[in-house]
Amino acid sequence: PELKEREDEIIRAERRADDLEYELFCEVRRSIAAESERIQTLADRLARLDAFVSFASVAAKFDYARPEVGSDGFDVVDARHPVVERTEERFVPNDAGFDAEAFVAVITGPNMSGKSTYMRQVALISVLAQAGSFVPAAEARLPVVDRVFTRVGASDDIAGGRSTFMVEMTELATICRHATEDSLVLLDEVGRGTSTADGFAIARAVTEYLHDEVGATTLFATHHHDLTAVTDELPGVFNLHFETDPTGEGVAFDHAVAPGAASASYGVEVAKMAGVPDPVVERSRAVLDADAATDTGDGDRPRTADPRTNGHGPGDDGDDAGAGDLDAVAGDDPDGATGDREGAADAESAIRVAAELAELDVATMTPLEALNALADLKMELGE
Repeated sequence: PELKEREDEIIRAERRADDLEYELFCEVRRSIAAESERIQTLADRLARLDAFVSFASVAAKFDYARPEVGSDGFDVVDARHPVVERTEERFVPNDAGFDAEAFVAVITGPNMSGKSTYMRQVALISVLAQAGSFVPAAEARLPVVDRVFTRVGASDDIAGGRSTFMVEMTELATICRHATEDSLVLLDEVGRGTSTADGFAIARAVTEYLHDEVGATTLFATHHHDLTAVTDELPGVFNLHFETDPTGEGVAFDHAVAPGAASASYGVEVAKMAGVPDPVVERSRAVLDADAATDTGDGDRPRTADPRTNGHGPGDDGDDAGAGDLDAVAGDDPDGATGDREGAADAESAIRVAAELAELDVATMTPLEALNALADLKMELGE
């Protein structure tokens, strides 16, 4: 009986403690509810103060400038990317200027030259300025933009059954439908997910539409060098390029933007720098040289000079027409009398790998994806 009494006493004490705890909780809740408006106002002011202090701290530490928001165009001097400049020992700042007379920039240059970084830093500076922050630049005069639209990077939607190109076109459709003359549009290599001809046609049509129908400030990075000719027909379009210096080891990137179109993409040199096997690099150069030699200047190429086979097109007579050419590429008997099949197989492998290499987008690949791709290419070459 005594133990039972003790048990009941303990249980009653626990219940009283729980009831008291709940009463205290309700009292605190009622007190907070009575002052909820003041507390929410204080929280909002503290959040704003925290943001302003963060803006001020970063601006003072990294030499940001106070922007002038509300101008008629973009005029940014020595613009920088707020994140990339923190990871680079030497970041090259660039100017950015857009107005009512020149509001669509076609940007050309090799991968890794700085095109995507340049576009992103313009967008980030615009967003920071409208958020009330100083910006990473020497000077900045910016308009108020209603939206920032981007079509950057490459990714598919496996779960939704959409390919990389379908995702790209869906996003492009959204931009074309909703962008206004007060919008900022970034387009990075639109049309690269399909054939060269279709990709160029889409890129040109989008440029014309954004210029003629929308009037949005647009930065369009592309490897379609023919697109640079659109400046002759559209007065609001101008060309920019990133300067590159060829060297014995490949190319040196200045990361400096300059007026005009780029002279070349230097894709083969970038592939060499990435560690692509020498046979693939050399074969790529041979294909590129053959392509340049057979180009008639108006975009048409003779069928008798297929650059992939050094002149042996698919319509040639003889079952071994292509193989004879591949033997010659491999350094075998030019008459084909001995016909070194092993050399032909190596050359065929080089052609196949060169084609696969051309499909790789170094600008958007992660380091792991790049390593896996290179490993696959080396495996195909039997190295």
